[in-house]
Amino acid sequence: MSWSAIFGVAGVVLAACSLTTAGIALGVARRWQARHASLEADFAALRREFERVASISARTGRRVQRVEHEYSEVADRVDVVESRAPTAPGSESFDQAIESARLGADADTLAAKFGLSSGEAELVARMHGRQKSA
Repeated sequence: MSWSAIFGVAGVVLAACSLTTAGIALGVARRWQARHASLEADFAALRREFERVASISARTGRRVQRVEHEYSEVADRVDVVESRAPTAPGSESFDQAIESARLGADADTLAAKFGLSSGEAELVARMHGRQKSA
């Protein structure tokens, strides 16, 4: 076999190897492009989800602040009511009215039993009464 034939065969083998390598590289590149596109889509979905959670969090924060403000006003009123002396001799204390509310007494019962005004009884019932489930 002559040198030119050997170089010819080597060239064909080298060309075949080059084409195979190029084909493999092209396949890998396509898989990487598909993976990149998938990750981009996932990232966009995560960004939208994060924005939605941030929006919900901001609204929740505003609601919590409003509830805290309302609670502080109510707590101040309860402190005033609790510090008030009983209106009639022998009347039950606010502590007993609070305990009755915790046991389930409603505002009307508290007003009748402990001599509270309807506003005071409603306040004690709301602050210390059992929570009604939805």
